[in-house]
Amino acid sequence: MASLVEVLENRLDDALKGIDTILARNPNFRLAQMIRGDLLLARAQPIATLGNTSKAPSATLDDLRDEAKVRLDRYLNSPPLDLAPRHVLVMSAQQRFALVVDTSRSRLYVYRNDNGEPRYVTDYYVSSGKNGGDKLREGDQKTPVGVYQIVANLSKAGLTDFYGPGAFPLSYPNEWDKREGRDGHGIWLHGTPSDTYSRPPRASNGCVVLTNADLLDVAQYVRIGVTPVIIGTHAEWVEPQQWQSRRDEILASIERWRLDWESVDTERYLGNYGKTFSAEGRNLAAWSFQKRAVNAAKTSIKVSLDNLSVYEYPGAENMVVVDFDQDYKSNNLSNQVKKRQYWLRENDTWRIVYEGSVEPSQPVAQKQSLHKRASARRTRTKRS
Repeated sequence: MASLVEVLENRLDDALKGIDTILARNPNFRLAQMIRGDLLLARAQPIATLGNTSKAPSATLDDLRDEAKVRLDRYLNSPPLDLAPRHVLVMSAQQRFALVVDTSRSRLYVYRNDNGEPRYVTDYYVSSGKNGGDKLREGDQKTPVGVYQIVANLSKAGLTDFYGPGAFPLSYPNEWDKREGRDGHGIWLHGTPSDTYSRPPRASNGCVVLTNADLLDVAQYVRIGVTPVIIGTHAEWVEPQQWQSRRDEILASIERWRLDWESVDTERYLGNYGKTFSAEGRNLAAWSFQKRAVNAAKTSIKVSLDNLSVYEYPGAENMVVVDFDQDYKSNNLSNQVKKRQYWLRENDTWRIVYEGSVEPSQPVAQKQSLHKRASARRTRTKRS
């Protein structure tokens, strides 16, 4: 925020001109209104701190000061374009963009798919959970940490003014959340009421909230059921060589699993699954028993993978989530399925700890109908 820098440099007239320009476009921008009051006061006395002229409650001033801090930090510290986003390893051909949310910086970063590799496009200010990240329980007012998909596009017509011009519901809780006993629902990307430009950095009950103009801008990067949203407490960037090494390592592990499956050597195939594997109510022993029984009748297996994506999972050390379209052919069965796996690095070897098919997203119209019925309840309880 250039005007804050101008205040720090004591260029108060320039700062006031900049603030007036901002307020002409966004008269409901409360932080800008507060700074303008300080700048007018500064003509008579020095500015001691932000909010000198405000009679607002101290909690409100603290929120505005927090917003000023994160906006100024973004202005002074741009995303490092010479580094790679750690959590975005492989973008599938269908994923034109990926969204990365950093709750500590109050930013949402957009990355473009450049032949499977991420390229920075832009970023936006966001508000997140009042009690931080790593959601555990319904009502804990935390934003979840993990890898999610946008599952619907809810228009303004089906919502109350609280959500602004619309909302993008996320796939929380995902398979890993459920396995870890996390619950709750209704985590969305959405806007603000018409009388509010932006909300403080920690102001939602778990949702990721943008300004209304920014939400409409983000919509161009969203494809329902496809666009990933990676939410973490700290976005990380790494040297390209380190990023490439990690990418190559996990891709080699996925290819090893595919070839081991095609070998029709069941024990070799099962060696790709970790001791903590669990899926669809089955642990590793039950999974292995079922696979041995099925493969006993196999004489040939061919497996191809398409639309592969790989994302490091925030908040889980050495874990990635892998999605792909699987085409399976054997001597007695052929099928196609969209599959999701969670891989964990155990003793320097990547192994699968969850595997399952991915259900297609509900049609947008059906989602819209469901959320129309729930919108009044959501607003009353201030779920976001």
